[in-house]
Amino acid sequence: MKRVLGKSGIEVSAVGMGCWAIGGVWAFDGASAGWSTVECRESDRAIRESLDLGVAFFDTAAAYGCGHSEKILGAALAGHRDLAVVATKFGHRIDPETKNATAYGTSERESDVVPHMRRDLETSLTADQ
Repeated sequence: MKRVLGKSGIEVSAVGMGCWAIGGVWAFDGASAGWSTVECRESDRAIRESLDLGVAFFDTAAAYGCGHSEKILGAALAGHRDLAVVATKFGHRIDPETKNATAYGTSERESDVVPHMRRDLETSLTADQ
């Protein structure tokens, strides 16, 4: 079963896969925000099984695992990219080394993401490289 995503005309599966959990351990502003440790093989298997079952919509974010979720999703979709629509979110300073995400401003409320949009989007697009 398919649905149209908003007014975009893009068709997605009625059921999607949220990818927060495959990000693994990470923090937002020093506080735990991830789920737990994850096995990359299991994440890959879950994504491939989802595709096999007709799931064609995947929701992720740069913050999930500080890029780890996007990388795992990109790798699992390699060679099958035409079968899936990926929605990702951005707008935080991401440090993949420390696995910590922070607001660009002094707080979430004061954060101005506009000057960072292009870099954030380019980073997300190359996460599977």
